[in-house]
Amino acid sequence: MTGALTLDTYRLLGRSGLRVSPLSLGTMTFGTDWGWGAEQDESRKIFDTYVERGGNFIDTASMYTNGSSERLLGEFTKDNRESLVLATKYTMLRRPGDPNSGGNHRKSMVASVEASLRNLNTDYIDLLYLHAWDFLTPVEEILRGLDDLVRQGKVLYLGISDAPAWQIARMQTIADLRGWSPLIALQIEYSLIERTVERDLIPMAQELGLGVIPWSPLASGVLTGKYTRADLEHQADASPTGTRKNVAAANGALSERGLGIADTVKDVAAQLGKTPAQVALAWALRRPGVTAPIIGARTAAQLEDNLGALEVTFDAEQLARLEQASAIELGFPHDFLARPMTQNVTFGDLKVAGRIA
Repeated sequence: MTGALTLDTYRLLGRSGLRVSPLSLGTMTFGTDWGWGAEQDESRKIFDTYVERGGNFIDTASMYTNGSSERLLGEFTKDNRESLVLATKYTMLRRPGDPNSGGNHRKSMVASVEASLRNLNTDYIDLLYLHAWDFLTPVEEILRGLDDLVRQGKVLYLGISDAPAWQIARMQTIADLRGWSPLIALQIEYSLIERTVERDLIPMAQELGLGVIPWSPLASGVLTGKYTRADLEHQADASPTGTRKNVAAANGALSERGLGIADTVKDVAAQLGKTPAQVALAWALRRPGVTAPIIGARTAAQLEDNLGALEVTFDAEQLARLEQASAIELGFPHDFLARPMTQNVTFGDLKVAGRIA
């Protein structure tokens, strides 16, 4: 496979000229408000380690650790803001009880961006994501609001996270037809444990010019090998606070299937002389359509280990083992269209150069 990478071997983000590192630094671990993050000093070490290695792509959100993540980044980036690509998100409820303090609509969007600008201590956001689809706001309202922010210079580029593929495709088409700012990034859960996005979201992103930014490429830590089958007894609740184990269970990653995939990752890691985290990350950052998986370390030592994924290369047999352990059914119409009978009645003996099977 392709040889070793480095954080300063930059990739273009989607259909844009923006250069970003092949691993993005996730900062949901910056701050202890949720009970499992890093203190300020350790967060600073993580940030400095990433930047000193050539990393420039920082990911946060308005609601991460109750705003502490953005505020810490505002402090850490005051001396090198222009050299970094800062990405944040809007959507999540910022004030419980206030019905308009969350959602995809313009009021939530503008208020959240203004709060993020204050927290980040910056005049502009490099990349703004819609964080999660609310199934309520008209797409035209979202797109026009985002375009206004770009025209005002408060946001430079736009992305979307955690939304249906058909809605994203519709939005990108409307933006193109109306001359509004396009979406250039798609942030989605993607790992050896969660591959269902290969059905429609990733092919859609490749076709329409969105760079894929996987979140939780380690499946909330399950792919690091830190959990055992005894942990399956944990009863998850719906809050991100408490423990990382609760997050893993709530996300569905901590399951019998997930642990089985983690076992294969550990076997391949032992064969390569690498850690399971490095193997899982290396698989994700070399997948078609992927620009930069997000790494969310809680300590500087964890970050150093994660960055070792840049040096991992696989042979065909190792990739096949990972593929087999984590394989999913693509479902209809993908499986139907790939069947020999369908291919035969569609193409017969016809050979067309460049046709994707």
